[in-house]
Amino acid sequence: MPINMPSKLPAKGILQQENIFVMAKERAESQDIRPLNILILNLMPEKIKTETQIMRLIGNTAIQVNVDLLRPDSHTPKTTSEEHLKEFYQTFSQIKDRRYDGMIITGAPVERLEFEQVTYWQELTEIMEWSKTHVTSTLHICWGAQAGLYYHYGVPKYECGAKLSGIYDHQVLQEHHRLLRGFDEEFYAPHSRYTEVRHDDLEEIEDLEILVESSEAGVYLVASKNGKHIFLSGHPEYDCYTLHEEYMRDIEREDQIDPPVHYYPDNNPEKKPRHTWRSHAHLLFMNWLNYYVYQETPFEWE
Repeated sequence: MPINMPSKLPAKGILQQENIFVMAKERAESQDIRPLNILILNLMPEKIKTETQIMRLIGNTAIQVNVDLLRPDSHTPKTTSEEHLKEFYQTFSQIKDRRYDGMIITGAPVERLEFEQVTYWQELTEIMEWSKTHVTSTLHICWGAQAGLYYHYGVPKYECGAKLSGIYDHQVLQEHHRLLRGFDEEFYAPHSRYTEVRHDDLEEIEDLEILVESSEAGVYLVASKNGKHIFLSGHPEYDCYTLHEEYMRDIEREDQIDPPVHYYPDNNPEKKPRHTWRSHAHLLFMNWLNYYVYQETPFEWE
């Protein structure tokens, strides 16, 4: 999928080196087609890394995509420069009158706080409420999924005890579901979190379908029956070394934490981790963009 993004965005150069089709603004504007307009609400602290990871996954099919980056106005991250935020990001007040074909809400390192204790919770709920009428389908990732399930359906989150970190085997529960077309019956995906949502709570909600689970990591993929909300408990967008970088960061903080499971060969952090989840990550994002965004969104918003 050719992505139309600002020419100076750091992700552009990285993706071009990986042979991802990144389109210049001039070429995009010259084509007589209707691109998909995708909004990424980036709640992660290291925003450049997350921008690159997500754009890598939405750049793999034949539909042109325009991307807008959104951040909470009520919170300023410490690990992304103010210059980067001002040049590439918008706030909700700037985009609230627009319509988007799809939106992605990322995770955030705030999961051990109660939702209402998060500094930008009120702003986030305003955005999630707005998405009901201004976005065709929203993909929620990790804490973004927990926040969406809590706001839209009242689903609570629970402490895991120790941090859940590693690459886990997952089982497809509904193999003919269109979000899972082309999936193997079992596949791998990363998780990195301290909290979880539980099967029994989700099963009680008529509007939700549990699509994928892991015997070790729990519920992985949930969708509303109308396809307007997709919830991912893991991080399929993670690069090969993201869990390693998080583990090194936790060690520097003197956290008592084990290495990510099923990640390093022989469980040895000195060895290069195996990248075993890439193909299913691409397939999941491609299915979402095709079946829940492209096939469902109106050609012209009223």
